[in-house]
Amino acid sequence: MTHSESRTDWHLDDPQLQRLVEIRHDLHAHPEVGYEEHRTSKAIQAELTDAGIAHVGGLAGGTGVLAWIPGTSTRPAIGLRADIDALPIEEATGLPWASTYPGRMHACGHDGHTTVLLGAARALAEEATAGTLERSVVMVFQPAEEGGGGGQRMVQDGCLDGRVAPFPVEKMFGLHGWPNLEAGIVGTKDGPLLAASDRFEIIIEGEGCHAAWPHSGRDPIVAAAATVAGLQTIVSRNVDPLDAAVVSVTMFQSGSAFNVIPMSARLGGTARSLRPEIQDLVEARITAVAESIASAHDCKATVCYNRGYPVTENHPDATNRFREIARAEVGADRLVEIDRPAMGGEDFAYYGQVVPACFFLLGQRPTGEATMPELHSPRYDFNDSTIETGVRLFRRLAMEA
Repeated sequence: MTHSESRTDWHLDDPQLQRLVEIRHDLHAHPEVGYEEHRTSKAIQAELTDAGIAHVGGLAGGTGVLAWIPGTSTRPAIGLRADIDALPIEEATGLPWASTYPGRMHACGHDGHTTVLLGAARALAEEATAGTLERSVVMVFQPAEEGGGGGQRMVQDGCLDGRVAPFPVEKMFGLHGWPNLEAGIVGTKDGPLLAASDRFEIIIEGEGCHAAWPHSGRDPIVAAAATVAGLQTIVSRNVDPLDAAVVSVTMFQSGSAFNVIPMSARLGGTARSLRPEIQDLVEARITAVAESIASAHDCKATVCYNRGYPVTENHPDATNRFREIARAEVGADRLVEIDRPAMGGEDFAYYGQVVPACFFLLGQRPTGEATMPELHSPRYDFNDSTIETGVRLFRRLAMEA
């Protein structure tokens, strides 16, 4: 089937869609956190086996799965990606398919992402059987997106370069459910879409003493409190107002008794940025501010700064192709241009460092609703009505990108 002959009226039939909803609900009820997705990995492989799709499990530390479908040409493959892990959050949706595992839930919609890719895999397998799949397709089911860097490990294991699947990947596409967009709407942008995501820890050491005689010690809590305030000046006074950055202190731990000034205090948090130069600046300033303020309070600060996910940057060629396909598949009125990046992080960024890639957003907010629970909320649930849109886009990207 040539591009001009490709069907634009393709849809899942009711039994197919119902089956995908059942898969999604099963995954949602059995969430597993990063590198512990053993049941999830087995469920994915069972579906791939049932569809007659070649695959390899046990990747990226044991739970990653790579599947592939040969096309009729020898051109490099199109890659599609889904993340499969959940979060350590207690679910509060009250839904019939709510998590059966205490303290764990699919609060970021990865159950939906996985289901969409499984639906696309089955559709593409049918195209291959009919002889209408030109480009080979590689499907990446990766673990540990939520802070574990599973995408990086899948790349290191050879999932894009032909060491696992029998052909290399030329372009990569991925999606994320997005509560701020209405269901049926899809969006993306060129360049940075999501931020670099770093972590920092600051240990401030002082001299403990009785709380009634603070002059006999060196109070690390006062120094830490001043450090929290000082760190807020990095974005407001060191970063160009036309650049984007975030410095958030999210942990403050110290002391164990009401009448004792402790020996030390611990701060932790995250820093986000969209350009390497700003990332370097923020890292340097966090260290300088913490050390200087601690010294001014006669304490000592030790800073540990860990760089996390890089910026998720969309390649213009892959992104333009997505736009063309989205206009044809869901309609120009259902495609929106994301006007500015979000400061969340995503390890889809690692694929984009290897091949041209496009990450796009799949609207989740029910039609007619002003809001819905945000990502990482204990009340979030992927919108089943958007599964078909995701499958249709993945299918056509694989056939025409």
